[in-house]
Amino acid sequence: MDNVFVSNHALILHKLTKLRDVATEPKKFRELIRELSILLAYEATQDLRLDPTSVTTPMGKAQGYQLTEKVGLIPVLRAGLGMVEGIWEMMPGAEVWHIGLYRDERTLHPVSYYNKLPVEPTVQVCLVLDPMLATGGTAVETINILKKWGAKNIKYIGIIAAPEGVAALSQAHPDVPIYVAAVDSHLNEIGYIVPGLGDAGDRQFGTA
Repeated sequence: MDNVFVSNHALILHKLTKLRDVATEPKKFRELIRELSILLAYEATQDLRLDPTSVTTPMGKAQGYQLTEKVGLIPVLRAGLGMVEGIWEMMPGAEVWHIGLYRDERTLHPVSYYNKLPVEPTVQVCLVLDPMLATGGTAVETINILKKWGAKNIKYIGIIAAPEGVAALSQAHPDVPIYVAAVDSHLNEIGYIVPGLGDAGDRQFGTA
């Protein structure tokens, strides 16, 4: 699919392998989520708009560029929280808005329980952050919320996706590019990505 970008960066592949390992403890797992998020955001933001500018160096004038678009980070609670810190360090001017959704374990459908968006959009680019794109229901609903809010330029950044989730998100929102570290084999009967890494929220917060 033209809107799906699966990274083959050596650092991402190395860190993803450690992230998957069942022996990786929560502290290290959080560090890897943070590092992978920075690397994936680097790839997802390479087309942000720039304006030319100049600065004075110790040796004279230098031509350069400055970002002209304001970025919003939208972590999907709770697993998406671990992706914010690293990206925010890289883009300290970004705004962070939280949307709370959880997947009903019986129906596998998303249920909304928290929305802290302002009345009108205050950013030009929205980065939806959620480590696992499984059924795609949560991602689709999050982007539905953002579009109703008025967001125009939305990108999804995850870590692992299932083909079913990629298909669902691409069908519902073909204008939203998807950036992930891997697309795995399939979903199991309870909607978990195989081979995946288990529950990203539980592994981050030590609640497995």
